Amino acid sequence: MNVHAAAMDGEPTREEAEAALALLRRWASDVTVEEVATLDPLVSRLIPGQEVSNYPALARAYPEDFEVDDAYKASMPDLQNGPSSLIKGAQRQIQHVGISNFRLPIRFRTRDNGDLTLETSVTGTVSLEAEKKGINMSRIMRTFYKHAEETFSFEVIERALDAYKSDLDSFDARIQMRFSFPVKMESLRSRLSGYQYYDIALELVESAGVRKKIIHLDYVYSSTCPCSLELSEHARQFRGQLATPHSQRSVARISVLIEEGSNVLWFEDLIDRARAAVPTETQVMVKREDEQAFAELNAANPIFVEDAARLFTEQLHLDPRISDFRVIASHQESLHSHDAVSILTEGDTFAAESLDPRLFTSLFHVG
Repeated sequence: MNVHAAAMDGEPTREEAEAALALLRRWASDVTVEEVATLDPLVSRLIPGQEVSNYPALARAYPEDFEVDDAYKASMPDLQNGPSSLIKGAQRQIQHVGISNFRLPIRFRTRDNGDLTLETSVTGTVSLEAEKKGINMSRIMRTFYKHAEETFSFEVIERALDAYKSDLDSFDARIQMRFSFPVKMESLRSRLSGYQYYDIALELVESAGVRKKIIHLDYVYSSTCPCSLELSEHARQFRGQLATPHSQRSVARISVLIEEGSNVLWFEDLIDRARAAVPTETQVMVKREDEQAFAELNAANPIFVEDAARLFTEQLHLDPRISDFRVIASHQESLHSHDAVSILTEGDTFAAESLDPRLFTSLFHVG
């Protein structure tokens, strides 16, 4: 007599699957979790009440008393310092990688030997060789904090840069520090005084063993259009028609390379140079006599955006502490629905064929 076994290669039916599931659940309920895991950890998800469980069971309470020792730290994964086989994308050198806008209070020295503590935004980057996966970003912060209690100067920034270059085993590096610098200013005629705030950034860049010290300053002023001024006067003279020339809040971003071995270029020195070039700086405290004086000052100093760039340049040429420089001027027009802009550079440091597409929008200053 022939015995025919059921075909083993046919598709199981739903009834057979339900029977198998019931059998698996019955078995899993009578054995240990270790035995379940040995068969397949996913089996635990098929047991009623444990559909979202994992093996091993994970602690859900924060371990307040857990302490990390050297052996535990040595066991922790560090993907950023992993082998080059972990690199994604093109295996190429990265010129700058790091952190931007970590903030801390920094003490700065003023020209009159006073100290100011200012909230400062720090950007720190290093170069990354092609065969390295990445860097430990927190080392830049930790290194910088070691110097945070010092009164900052370019010499202190250099020590910080040396330290994190060493920590991260890098050949090029950069530190940039941005802050708002207050200077007390007198009004034009009433002699009231108030604080004018200047956006300033210090930058130390090392590339191919050469270090450059750079100061960036945003100077905010009023620009009266010379053409509009003459047309207004023409209307008054020939037709007895009252007319006012258009003027607008304007911004110059002045970036200067400090001449190697020169004396200190104080922030106030650079501000004074900017004010000597274009004296129509926006005002802080204003009474009626100051407003009238400001109108007279603008009429005495009408400028196109081209004039502004050249006037700032003229003043920068007078200071032997300044080497290469760049002047970016933006007159945020009250006549047009667009701005008038100009860029003037001297030397190789700031020369560039391409511009950041958002460069000029970054010059907009909110009062």
